[in-house]
Amino acid sequence: METIDSMTQLQPLSGVGSIRKRLQGRVAIVSGAGRGLGRAHALYLASQGASVVVNDLGGDVHGVGSDHGPAASVVREIVSIGGDAVASGHDVSDWDQAAALIEFAVETFGTLDVLVNNAGILRDRLFANMTEADWDDVVRVHLKGHAAPTRHAMAYWRDQAKSGERVAASVIHTTSISAFAGNFGQANYTAAKSALIGLSRVVALEGEKYGVRSNAVSPSARTRITSAGGPPAEGAEPVNGPDPLDPANVSPLIGWLAEERCPANSQVFHVYDSRLIVIAMPTGIHDLRNAARWTPEDLDREVPGRMLKPPDIHDFVDLP
Repeated sequence: METIDSMTQLQPLSGVGSIRKRLQGRVAIVSGAGRGLGRAHALYLASQGASVVVNDLGGDVHGVGSDHGPAASVVREIVSIGGDAVASGHDVSDWDQAAALIEFAVETFGTLDVLVNNAGILRDRLFANMTEADWDDVVRVHLKGHAAPTRHAMAYWRDQAKSGERVAASVIHTTSISAFAGNFGQANYTAAKSALIGLSRVVALEGEKYGVRSNAVSPSARTRITSAGGPPAEGAEPVNGPDPLDPANVSPLIGWLAEERCPANSQVFHVYDSRLIVIAMPTGIHDLRNAARWTPEDLDREVPGRMLKPPDIHDFVDLP
């Protein structure tokens, strides 16, 4: 893996008045924005001038219950720094409510430019012990909860483009290093997060003619979800001084991807602390050609020495 040291310093969220407004006039939806990563993203986008729909159903880490308080609290934070935001309690994993969320954003702010899909839950369990509900609920929130709002946003942007409007939209999906390396006890979560990489690729392909970009971001951050079960480095114990797992460390990348002129499309990133890793989509490593149909003996001879070591979570996160 190529390593590049950069001296570029990202400005912190504090001192909002000094930050150049790179998202001025943009309208963004952030799902799961009542806490953790979503909250940090919503605050950062607002600090950069975006009008933000703070979407959060307000359930617990396992997806149980609802509470509009967290989303409303984030809206108050944004308003207190001079930003523009509204709260939404729409369930993004419900097809009709996801459509209503897109309509709500457009009715409130007049348009929609950015969709940050971030909502998620955990139901960790050994696969041999996993219930159907554990599987269905995690896949529903993580995968359908990204797909449903994206589908309705795509329809909105398609209609805009066909009517002659200029579209420069951005969809940002939240994946995980679990999608790259797997994680013990997270078959449901890993499967959903892996699927989001494929979803993002299709959105990029289909959205290109309408002016829609799509990228996926894997964050390592200290949140209530990662503290409840996630890859070990993501739920590490707090440290003294600057926290490498502060969710706010991830948000500048989200803001950059949300910009009108951002060049990134169909990319996958892993980010935490001051590290940014550009992830390769699955690609061919060895292209073996045989004289005729492969036989077991041919495979015995050619394949074992060319098999790759599976990636490990610590290939992507280097923390003590």
